[in-house]
Amino acid sequence: MSKKILITGASSGFGKAMAYRFAKDGWNLVITGRRADRLKELSDEITKSYKVDVSVKVFDVQNRDEVFSVLSADPNLNDLDILVNNAGLALGRDYFDEASLDDWETMIDTNLKGLLYVSKAVLPYFIKNGKGHIINIGSTAGKEVYEKGNVYCATKTSVEAISQAMRIDMLRHQIKVTAIHPGAAETEFSIVRFKGDEATAKTVYDGYQPLKAEDVADTAFYCASLPEHVCINSLVMTCTSQANSFYLLRK
Repeated sequence: MSKKILITGASSGFGKAMAYRFAKDGWNLVITGRRADRLKELSDEITKSYKVDVSVKVFDVQNRDEVFSVLSADPNLNDLDILVNNAGLALGRDYFDEASLDDWETMIDTNLKGLLYVSKAVLPYFIKNGKGHIINIGSTAGKEVYEKGNVYCATKTSVEAISQAMRIDMLRHQIKVTAIHPGAAETEFSIVRFKGDEATAKTVYDGYQPLKAEDVADTAFYCASLPEHVCINSLVMTCTSQANSFYLLRK
């Protein structure tokens, strides 16, 4: 019997790579995001390549009412095995006193509140089934706070704390919780962070080989494929040239 995974933020980056990786192994997908056209394109591509079912759900994780309206009482989720809270972003890289309040609120609403909303909406399915697995995508920015990272780092630190709290509170339901914290990875992330400035975004990856979205997808798949009695609670992954948020070897 095929397993089923729900991935937020599946229209690009880590989420898109995870959709392909899990479909490759026969998993049925529920892919979500704000961009209906991209999700439809992804769904069409995957169903052509793999014999899996793909369900598309369009909503913004920032919108509490949308999340619960779309995800609550959905028979298609009754057999859900895994939720990946992947939707997230960084906006701006500015000193605290110069940063935009709008950027702060968008990061908090997406990275933190969005994760909470989606998890809360999906947990009843897992609890009813007596099993499930939540994978939260954090960041090395949640391990070490760096200059001009302020609120982005704060939201990713919160992802680690919430993941630990979930792990403890969901223990009685035998629901696994895993936090994966990637380091520098070349996706649309930096383009979004620098608000479309592709030249600046590209310099982030100069002089070394960063992670690829597929690397993170492979790691998520590994965590999801372990025996039922095994749970990876927290995992930090970086490219070989990066030790942590501070130390990076450029050639």
